Amino acid sequence: MPFLLSRTDAALAEGVSSVMDAPSQIVGHPLWKLLARSVAEHRNWLEQVQIELTRIPAPTFHEAERAAFLAERLRELGLENVRCDEAGNVLAERPGRNPRWFALTAHLDTVVPVGTKVEVRRSNGRIYAPGITDNGAGLAALLGVAAILQKSNLATDLSLLFVGNVGEEGEGDLCGMRHLLASAETRRRMVGMLVLDGSAVDHITVAGLGSQRCLVEITGPGGHSWKDFGRVSPLHALARAVAHLSELPFPAEPRTTLNIGMMQSGSAVNSIPHSAWMKVDIRSTRVEEMERCSRALEAAVRNAVQQENQRGSGTLQVKMHRIGERPAAELPPDSRLLATLQEADRLLGIASRLERASTDANIPLSLGIEAAAVAGGGLGGDAHTPNEWYDPQGRDLGLQRILLTVLAMAGLLQPTA
Repeated sequence: MPFLLSRTDAALAEGVSSVMDAPSQIVGHPLWKLLARSVAEHRNWLEQVQIELTRIPAPTFHEAERAAFLAERLRELGLENVRCDEAGNVLAERPGRNPRWFALTAHLDTVVPVGTKVEVRRSNGRIYAPGITDNGAGLAALLGVAAILQKSNLATDLSLLFVGNVGEEGEGDLCGMRHLLASAETRRRMVGMLVLDGSAVDHITVAGLGSQRCLVEITGPGGHSWKDFGRVSPLHALARAVAHLSELPFPAEPRTTLNIGMMQSGSAVNSIPHSAWMKVDIRSTRVEEMERCSRALEAAVRNAVQQENQRGSGTLQVKMHRIGERPAAELPPDSRLLATLQEADRLLGIASRLERASTDANIPLSLGIEAAAVAGGGLGGDAHTPNEWYDPQGRDLGLQRILLTVLAMAGLLQPTA
């Protein structure tokens, strides 16, 4: 049953005396105790829905089944205009007095390979399953906030937009968030965004770590290891390039990294490969450093190919493809969202630190939209492995933090006496 404000048209039009838009105002109001109690009442439901979501495979580019599940839960909660967009994102709205949006988002995809059967098990208070924390915890928090707000029936000044977005992990390259904010109208309506990712509440991601990802392909004639010995080898050239790249100096400030995460070549031990490829990840806190490293990568590869062409018979070709690019951007230190999050943490006794990471928040930050990434609450570990685990202990605190921030940013409408 609803326990707070009646969200009727009449109340929105006439029955509001003020807007509470600071965490201290909301925590000091009698309704906060009711909201905190509602958080506790949703514990079992949240744990079950998190497990159900996690059991639905959602590798990047294959999130449709999980998206359908999330959309159905949002409809059941009574949110409005629930739909999937062309990218596969799930969107749902909770109208406020003002049509502009404050958005709450969580990514649908996981790094679990296509075809993997996800099994959930329990041990010593923990829940084990790949993806249970990243981003099962974030998606559960998204649904938890929606459920608690719907039960409360309270009204906000800004409208709320709930988003389960695709393509956050790996080569998804934040495609869901890019699509969501590609529309000028959406950007105009968007006041701010809170991204829910993972479990730990001891950090606030306020800066987007930039990255560039590249696929390097080297091809040649190939041949037999004995009969054609002396021909150029794509693998030899790739190895030269990797050896050179491993010796490059990288600055500690701005911090910059280059990682060769995948390599593949050859079909048999007695064959000269006809192709070789690698995938390279470059990251930095500064766009200029990423560009410098990208040029160094290209020079290393082309020099290695040239040396191999001079060494052997035949000719190698090289192609380099940009397969991902995440912008580096930061939330201004005087932003309202950051001040609101820090005040909420102070009131709730959360000792948080500001961090830089690569998240969905990179995109809105690069577009000048206030955004930050926080976690859904609880404990988690071994992310991106088959032994990933989640402990719901502490989830209540994470949900209270999100609720308090969302209500302050959206403006809680206080009824007249």
